[in-house]
Amino acid sequence: MQNKNEKLEQRVFKLKDQFDIEEPEIGHFNRFESKLKGRVASDHKTNVNIWKWIAIAASIALIFSVGFHNFDKTSNGLELADVSPKMEETQSFFVSTIKQELKQIDLKRNEDNKQIIDDTFTQLEKLEKNYNKLTLELKRSNKDRRIVYAMIANFQQRIEVLQFLIQQLNELEQLKNIKNENTII
Repeated sequence: MQNKNEKLEQRVFKLKDQFDIEEPEIGHFNRFESKLKGRVASDHKTNVNIWKWIAIAASIALIFSVGFHNFDKTSNGLELADVSPKMEETQSFFVSTIKQELKQIDLKRNEDNKQIIDDTFTQLEKLEKNYNKLTLELKRSNKDRRIVYAMIANFQQRIEVLQFLIQQLNELEQLKNIKNENTII
C-alpha cells in the first residue's frame, strides 16, 4: 500500500504545474446559476418529449414482440407445418406476410393513429387465440381437412385485417396532408 501512495505522490509532484489553480472571475457562480436555471426549464420540456417518445416506442416494441411471439410460438396442438411439407410452405408464407405487414404498420405508427392500430391489434389477438384453439382441434381430429382450411382462413383474415389497417393509415395520412395543404394556403 505504501508503494502505491509513493507512486501517487510522485505522479502528483510531476503534474503539479499542469493543475488549474486559477480562481474564477467575480460573478462567475451567479452567471452559471442563471444559465443553469434557464437550461433546466428547457430541459424539462425536452425530457417530457423524450419520455413521451420512449413510451410510444416501448408500447410499439411490446405490441410487436407479443405479436411476433404469438406467430412463432408452438402450441400444444398441431400447426399447419405439421400436416405436410406443402402446408409448412403455406404457413411460412402467411407468417412472413404478416410480419411484413406489421413492419409497415410500425413505420406508419404515430400519435394520431395509435388508437386505430391498438384496436386492430385487439382484433388480431382474438384471431390468434382462435388459431391456437384450431391447432388443438387439429391434433384431436387427426389432421381433419376442415380444420386445416379454417386455419388457412384464419391466416387470411389476419392478413386482410392488417391490409385494411394499412389502407386506413394511408387514407388518414392523405387526409392529414390535404388538411395541412389547405391550412398553408
